Amino acid sequence: MRYTRMRFDIWLCLLLAFLVSLGTTKLAGLYLAGAYQNYEADHTVADGSIGGKAGAEVFRAQSVDDLLSHDTFTILSDGIEYCNRGGGYYGSHYMNAVTLPSGELVAAVINSDSVQSEGDYFSGVNTLPVGRVVFEDLESSESFLNQIEYSEPLSRRDFYVDMLGTGGKVAEADYTQRYTGTVQAATILVCFPLLHSLGAKLGVFPFFFPPRPKKGEEQKSEWD
Repeated sequence: MRYTRMRFDIWLCLLLAFLVSLGTTKLAGLYLAGAYQNYEADHTVADGSIGGKAGAEVFRAQSVDDLLSHDTFTILSDGIEYCNRGGGYYGSHYMNAVTLPSGELVAAVINSDSVQSEGDYFSGVNTLPVGRVVFEDLESSESFLNQIEYSEPLSRRDFYVDMLGTGGKVAEADYTQRYTGTVQAATILVCFPLLHSLGAKLGVFPFFFPPRPKKGEEQKSEWD
């Protein structure tokens, strides 16, 4: 087996660039901590709004007819039964198959932050967020239907229930990681050639691409 060793100057510059990236990542994290607070505020839904917590005054839908006859409503679910059926991405939304008290099955996008539990979250009665009907041809995405209907067909494919609104915020760690990873990679990509070029000009490292001789300077042959 043939082994190839990385040149000393290359791995040293990579190491130095990585150390610099730790600093830029730390600075980015400090900035993102404040940015996340603004993001969280923008994605926190007020109670009673679409995607927000449903109070006692919000209509409890029992069937598809109830959904279609009310502007807003909520649904009572047996624990997280809706998470154990089917689910899939339709566009940018992840939808679950939610069972209505009537036994009918509909697709819904749910703001998990606004689910309220009575008793055990997994097996008690959960009040889902305030929702509304959004008419949409779900049959336009065959892959979505294959995922959400893996256990049982939907009762209706011409609409879904929006229980998300402007909610759906990601955890702070996930939000931060989106950007800090990019910052770290960009820092390494920028710093590595700069550090190596500086070392080459100081005569510490060999040039990747030897500089062209200045005008008027004679090029000596390797035989001279």
